[in-house]
Amino acid sequence: MRERWPIAKEGFPFLIPAFLLTLFFMGMSWMLLTVLGMLLTLFIAYFFRNPRRNIPNEAHTILSPADGKVIHVGECMEDRFLKENALKVSIFMSLFDVHINRSPASGKVIERVHHPGRFLVASREKASLLNEQNALTLETEDRFKILFIQIAGYVARRIVCYPKPGDLLKKGQIFGLIRFGSRVDLYLPVDVEPAVQVGQHVKGGESVIGYRR
Repeated sequence: MRERWPIAKEGFPFLIPAFLLTLFFMGMSWMLLTVLGMLLTLFIAYFFRNPRRNIPNEAHTILSPADGKVIHVGECMEDRFLKENALKVSIFMSLFDVHINRSPASGKVIERVHHPGRFLVASREKASLLNEQNALTLETEDRFKILFIQIAGYVARRIVCYPKPGDLLKKGQIFGLIRFGSRVDLYLPVDVEPAVQVGQHVKGGESVIGYRR
């Protein structure tokens, strides 16, 4: 059902009051406030938009979990959850990117961990460890593990994550969102060949991040 909504349901508690307030301003003939209310309502609808995505179904592809700018691609030691070397891809979502997150592959959620923390600017590398975050570990259909971490930012103060351990996700399926600017870190097996580079803009559930050899 979430795939069909043009606006994420988490946006309605913001959208409806803004719309009603705009109608009130209009009824009072307060034109400046009416215009500001309309702009605010349109921005909220734009921020929580849920565009349709053409999800690639090629085998061995890993998709982007988020819309945004790639700010890091490289190998590292992931010692909190996977406890092994991994290919790390970090994606920064600005206020103007779609903030709905999608599963990079099909598989079973085997772990979900929420970690309270700070709210540093999400594009900073320290945010990967210090900011509030939600980590999902997915075991794919061919038995390898993918870790993706939703990280709150300076403005983003609310992480939404739907699945729980034991749930099955399909490639490209919506699994959550982050409100108002944030990032997602994706950790892949080191034998995945990256298909993106730093500075590239990607689309969640549509852009290919890498290919499993």
